[in-house]
Amino acid sequence: MKTLIASTVFATIAAMSAAQAGEIWRATGFEQPESALVDTANNRIVVSNIVGNPGDADGNGYLSLLSMDGKIIIRHWVGGMDAPKGMAISGGKLYAADITKVRIVDLASGKLIETIDVPGAVFLNDMTQDSAGKVYVSDMLADTIYRIDGDSPELFVKDALLASPNGVFADGGRLIVASWGKGINKTDFSTAEPGGLLSVDLATKTVTPLPGAQKFADLDGVIAIGDTIYATAYMTGTLYSYHDGGTPQVAATFKPGSADIGTDGKRIFVPLMGEGEIAALSLD
Repeated sequence: MKTLIASTVFATIAAMSAAQAGEIWRATGFEQPESALVDTANNRIVVSNIVGNPGDADGNGYLSLLSMDGKIIIRHWVGGMDAPKGMAISGGKLYAADITKVRIVDLASGKLIETIDVPGAVFLNDMTQDSAGKVYVSDMLADTIYRIDGDSPELFVKDALLASPNGVFADGGRLIVASWGKGINKTDFSTAEPGGLLSVDLATKTVTPLPGAQKFADLDGVIAIGDTIYATAYMTGTLYSYHDGGTPQVAATFKPGSADIGTDGKRIFVPLMGEGEIAALSLD
């Protein structure tokens, strides 16, 4: 797999000068955990469990609750899903990307209260919310990002430059996008060309590749803490850090399968899909 080889070589080179983030705990017992989202208002982490093929509408998926110190609160918190992946919180509701639908959960009651069908969606993946409470969801197999205001989805941007957009993170007036890569094979998710980091202006919808962070890995989750962007490379398990104008550096390494990361501003929570675990990393 060309992209896997390229990503591995890059990771080896970058690791020579990069500091590793420190692991402080691991929580285990999940079933293909894809996303770890911090629910700040309730001081907990929500974990999405795919439980099967990521593209199958099989009814197996569910959400779990995890304490901030890595203890299971409720393993099966919300069911009635297929293969939930990225999540976002807005207006007391949790939104979860679920193949071609977005599930809405009331955070107070833990009840699945609504399902939004997203017209034209193929493979919805990550989600984020902006300061105005609008929610965004990437479609990895359609080079598209949708925007949801309340319960109304609309196409926000569709652009080949997005190159299989996976991770999305609202950062001020922009979305940071983690691209999986061009020429994606829908069977094994290999790519003809590895992905990189991009920015989408929320006002103009202009897509801009971030300098120095192109064609280096098949990227999955992405977050920003201060002026540092962190992104996972699913195929190699690498967690990268990046500053505007620099080059991606290795912050931590795991087995392949690191997915949609979350943060509380001081720690990073990394879902390890292949191991059924969530790893918490300290940046101090």
